Amino acid sequence: MSERSERTTSADEPSPAPEPGVGEAGANSDSDTGDQASTTEGSHTASRPGSGSVGDRYGKASTRRRWVLPVLSVGVVVLGLIIAYIGYKQFGPKDIDPEQLGYTVINDSTVEAHFKVTRTHPERAAVCFVRAMDSNGSEVGRREVLIAPSSSGTVELKTIVRSVARPAASDIYGCGGTVPAYLRAG
Repeated sequence: MSERSERTTSADEPSPAPEPGVGEAGANSDSDTGDQASTTEGSHTASRPGSGSVGDRYGKASTRRRWVLPVLSVGVVVLGLIIAYIGYKQFGPKDIDPEQLGYTVINDSTVEAHFKVTRTHPERAAVCFVRAMDSNGSEVGRREVLIAPSSSGTVELKTIVRSVARPAASDIYGCGGTVPAYLRAG
């Protein structure tokens, strides 16, 4: 009988590759096969690298791979927090929030802007930049408007903006809390 038919393999042990001239049915006589089977079985078990544990068979897991996932996870969380903070500072609620309510073109060189400003700290002065725009959207005039401290969080204002060409619209460019010295009253 051949070595393959005499010996059964377990599920976690690969079947041995037949050696040349050994293990094929009818290739050798039964006595030769039996002697060689015991000899080769002993040599396969002792010298085969895959006969031990899974770690011996496939190699030990690298400790370097174990820290990659936690480090990448922490990195992704930190990056997400940084992006959220920047987004909040950029697009979150503002201390001074202007809103244009309308405008009136008075003549070829003047526009009146009507706007309101909402502040979280109304006791502080603020400054807003109001622009006069032509029909192409180009700026043709600009004015800085002082928003004086008040008890109300929202103030409504009208201002006149002079222009170098016929204005078609007005625009609130932006507002800030740093008031230049030349705009401060008193």
